[in-house]
Amino acid sequence: MSAAEAARPPTERSAFELARAIRTRELSAREVVDAHIALLELAAPRINAIAMDRFDSARSEADAVDRRIAGASDGGVPPPLLGVPFTVKESIAVRGMPSSAGLVARREHRSSANAPVVQRLLDAGAIPVGVTNTSELTLWIESYNPLYGRTSNAYDPTRTAGGSSGGEGAAVGSGGSPFGLASDIAGSIRIPAQFNGVFGHKPSTGLVPNTGMYPPSDGAAGRMLGVGPLARRAEDLMPVLRLIAGPDGIDPFAREVALGDPAHVSIEGLSLVTVEDSAVMPLSRELRDARERAVGALIASGARIRRVTLRSWRKAVRPYVTTLQAGSSGSTSSLIVEAGDQEPTWRTLLSRRVPYTLPVRLALAVGMLPESTDSALHDRLLDDGRRLAEELIDAIGDGVLLHPAHPRVAPRHGRTVGRLWLITPAAVFNLAGVPVTQVPLGFSDGGLPVGVQVAAGINNDHVSIAVALALERVFGGWVPPRR
Repeated sequence: MSAAEAARPPTERSAFELARAIRTRELSAREVVDAHIALLELAAPRINAIAMDRFDSARSEADAVDRRIAGASDGGVPPPLLGVPFTVKESIAVRGMPSSAGLVARREHRSSANAPVVQRLLDAGAIPVGVTNTSELTLWIESYNPLYGRTSNAYDPTRTAGGSSGGEGAAVGSGGSPFGLASDIAGSIRIPAQFNGVFGHKPSTGLVPNTGMYPPSDGAAGRMLGVGPLARRAEDLMPVLRLIAGPDGIDPFAREVALGDPAHVSIEGLSLVTVEDSAVMPLSRELRDARERAVGALIASGARIRRVTLRSWRKAVRPYVTTLQAGSSGSTSSLIVEAGDQEPTWRTLLSRRVPYTLPVRLALAVGMLPESTDSALHDRLLDDGRRLAEELIDAIGDGVLLHPAHPRVAPRHGRTVGRLWLITPAAVFNLAGVPVTQVPLGFSDGGLPVGVQVAAGINNDHVSIAVALALERVFGGWVPPRR
């Protein structure tokens, strides 16, 4: 371990730095877990990231790790994340913890088993300290629900932490968790990562199983959904991805993929693409400038720049939504009924006594409208979605594409609801199934994080992560918020 690494407090080190420190007894697992719990407790009044904690269990598990290390005499290799704390999005099953996605009717539900991705991290020795807040039914890019309340940005409590994985973004962004697990179907990893100044990775389609999620996703939604890590240090992304990847025998989309090594990726000669004038809402100056700084740094390392215009992005929302709904066996209304509530009606939707957030009310209202009988339009929108995905994959080629996940820095609470077009810069990548890594690039003049997505070709997750590592070396990556 370098002197610089050793000088950093536990709540600023990477997960794998912490694992090394625990193995070598530079730090005890209990010290590491206690430090992160203390920071989560300190930040709780400002950000409300944790939906439910398991702090006492985590401390006991850390003590068991320390006893194991103290008694080790066989020279065996310990699990790679032994003693390292982490957090999990509440919609991903952790045994004994809630999995409600903020739906009041599921407040008493507790998971009877771990999702495979969680179990794989437990098998690697990691210790979950809590589950983190989401938007209600994970339906929007602001994390607010009637069960757990509102999560705020790690850098400014008047701003949103993003969604639906806003609790994860805020927990990791605050320094209270070295890394966490989240899911992403329209930017739900990358938008919170951008707003909270951390790294996030949406994997290639099918690379990581989605089993153990609530709400469940089937049909095309199951293909577009990706489970991946958020982390304060880029070096954790690829090792965590390797741990959670691979089929589980349940998820029909999960597949075996031979993952590459970021260390074998050269920035020199790498094809670098940016998308120009393609969004309904143009990029703000601060997000565009941040992207161009990243482009400049990569060009200085030998990358080759290419500018493209993808006008299909301007009309991407309807093809995206149509594709998302294709083959789905459920609806927002059916989820509420299955949870034990009465079937919503127009009367109940207009009642203030019904405990649903505005995004859920809007989704229910859309579901109550008469279904379109225009099958030709439906098929045309599906074709538009396929063409958009093909166009995007072709633009990326064997290189990377850089574009912010959201056109603005973290907005004030409530400023995104009903503006579906805001998901376009992130959702198009789910439509294409490509891997995307969100990279922090410093701060706006107002002190809010800015960053950029790095998208690579399908199964080239190591390429986008290699670029994230290169940009972290130049721009410094995550910076702890002022306490």
